[in-house]
Amino acid sequence: MIDAERLRAALAETREALDDAAARSGRPPGAVELVLAGKYVPAEEAEAIVRAGAPVVGENRLQDLLAKRAVAGDRLTFDFIGHLQRRKVPAALAEARLIHSVDSDRLALEIDARAERVTRVLLEVNLSGEPTKYGIFPHQIEAFVDTISRFPKLVAGGLMALPPADPDPETSRPHFARLRMLRDELAVRWSGRHDFRDLSMGTSQDFVVAAEEGATIVRIGRSLIDRSQVS
Repeated sequence: MIDAERLRAALAETREALDDAAARSGRPPGAVELVLAGKYVPAEEAEAIVRAGAPVVGENRLQDLLAKRAVAGDRLTFDFIGHLQRRKVPAALAEARLIHSVDSDRLALEIDARAERVTRVLLEVNLSGEPTKYGIFPHQIEAFVDTISRFPKLVAGGLMALPPADPDPETSRPHFARLRMLRDELAVRWSGRHDFRDLSMGTSQDFVVAAEEGATIVRIGRSLIDRSQVS
């Protein structure tokens, strides 16, 4: 069971670590947004997240987002951070502040068709070429952005990636650096059409390294929830 005060303390400690890491990369406090990964939290404990003051909750599955929304109402802000099926786009657009995981022409087209206004999304990149992961391969990203630029209601707001799992956070550093460089190149190339402000990268195992390498959003779940549990 989650103790709201323990979670609040864990969030504050993590916020401090993020600000210290951002400072090491020459950025001010608050430069890295903390998104609480909600897959480790059952819907019936959403009230504890509210009381802890979690700023944004990221959900991998739409049904989990909707279940927590039923408990928390408008007291929580949600991002969608998992693989999104096209048939669930309308609900995701209605409920999520930001979709982190656009990874195909067909999904981008569906979002453009269903959106009621210009919608900012993140593009998921498969940095390591792992066949079990979703995402656009780096060598295909330029062509992908060219394609989605034909969709008038879609704006690429940045990139998202998940490096190969490894207990040593330093193994993620070159992947994060590569994503940052890719983002910077795209921001210059597509200035005026897309903004490419955000880098959603870093989880419980490597969020400090991600912040040092330029992340603007980190998605942290397990380490926060583990520290807030009571028997």
